[in-house]
Amino acid sequence: MAVNNNNKLLLITFAICRLIVTVGLTVLPELLDVGLEGRLSVDTWELEAASVDFGRLSRGVPSEVVHPATAEDVARVVKAAFESALAVSARGHGHSINGQALIREKKGVVIEMGKGGSGVRVCEKGMYVDVWGGELWIEVLSATLEYGLAPMSWTDYLYLSVGGTLSNAGISGQTFNHGPQITNVYELDVVTGKGELVTCSEDRNSELFHAVLGGLGQFGIITRARIALEPAPRRVRWIRVLYSNFGRFCEDQEYLISLHGKPGRERFDYVEGFVIVDEGLINNWRSSFFSPSNPVNITSLNADGGVLYCLEITKNYDQENADSVDEEIQGLLKKLHFISTSVFTSDLPYVDFLDRVHKAELKLRSKGLWDVPHPWLNLFVPKSRIKDFDKGVFKGILGNKTSGPILIYPMNKSKWDPRSSVVTPEEDVFYLVAFLRSALDTETLEYLTNQNRQILRFCHGSEIKVKQYLPHYTTQQEWMDHFGDKWTQFNARKMQFDPRRILATGQQIFQFHPSKEDDM
Repeated sequence: MAVNNNNKLLLITFAICRLIVTVGLTVLPELLDVGLEGRLSVDTWELEAASVDFGRLSRGVPSEVVHPATAEDVARVVKAAFESALAVSARGHGHSINGQALIREKKGVVIEMGKGGSGVRVCEKGMYVDVWGGELWIEVLSATLEYGLAPMSWTDYLYLSVGGTLSNAGISGQTFNHGPQITNVYELDVVTGKGELVTCSEDRNSELFHAVLGGLGQFGIITRARIALEPAPRRVRWIRVLYSNFGRFCEDQEYLISLHGKPGRERFDYVEGFVIVDEGLINNWRSSFFSPSNPVNITSLNADGGVLYCLEITKNYDQENADSVDEEIQGLLKKLHFISTSVFTSDLPYVDFLDRVHKAELKLRSKGLWDVPHPWLNLFVPKSRIKDFDKGVFKGILGNKTSGPILIYPMNKSKWDPRSSVVTPEEDVFYLVAFLRSALDTETLEYLTNQNRQILRFCHGSEIKVKQYLPHYTTQQEWMDHFGDKWTQFNARKMQFDPRRILATGQQIFQFHPSKEDDM
């Protein structure tokens, strides 16, 4: 006997409800009949996996987890949530620090953007790649390299989702020259907080386009991004040099980023740096770079205030210019003021350099040291106050134990599009200072958390106008202070694209009201 479609739907719904009752779980009825091509899960292990993030500082258990197969699936779920006033968080690789992608409300859904959607499609002729929002950057790199191409701007760690980094900015040592990842996007498909699937770019629905880039997930979920490509180099010459004088270190970093826009032979392709306040860090972190038989001794290098600074630079090259790369490097190095006996060089394939942090991850995982709390603090510090920051923090608050790497490198504000939602200091050059620490026990976590508060209090008391990158605040007033002159626009965009404030509630920017009233 034939069964019509309505009866089939009823039978499926009944079966789902029966299964849910049997295992003692509850699916929100609003999502039972949205017609997903993907799947909806209330499995305990999936809810648990979606309840924590990389930071392991917060916890929030969703009512269910959705695995979308298409952008339309995402739109259907958000539309149902909009009509029912349910909180929605999109989750990529779960690499947020302070619960930004978690559900903090009693009822809410996590959309696992991982595998699904349209994958990665390279357009060799157009020099761009279309990417599903949940794809990882390592997968984008793998796909584009098959065509001899690659994106221009990266993050240090490639196991992050495209939608996740574009919702923040996406920065690394290439940012001084190419800008952050959000500056290298041609087009987006976005599901707004109303459940509308919208294609946007600089020329089409531009307000949404600029709002979403760096928008902390507040205005929509990125389901597709069209990213600019360039010819990929084959190899990288990776160089580290040490400084004991912070002023010289900064002058050299600022000089190197001033070469942005110059022909490749006249500049480095990547400029970063890190702070060394204890010998354990330099001889153990990324230890393969330095020779175990010839460890670096901080004391012997006359470190200023017990602190050393490492400049990290690279030069990309191919077989065609392999003969000239050493000459180009020496021409640039001779203009710098590092400790002459402290040059460390490595040569490796381009893909291995970009994926360098993953190797460190595998080592930490093997020792059970990866899935631990990460009380990270990322700050943009204005150039005019970076020496005050060094004196008060690196040579003051930190002491001689860091519990993880501390990155420091400058960027050019001119490479950042002011129309995006990102906030940076009001100076032409500003520094990223990233405290990427891990806490192996409760005592260390408390110590590092208190130290982060000390650093922020020092900046406030010294009137160093820092801006948090990957920001975390708990009150709307703090968020208003963070956005400054951009707050009015940010708030208006929220009311336009997510009027019920259901998206990314874990950021705690806007108060979520579980009602259908648009009480703006």
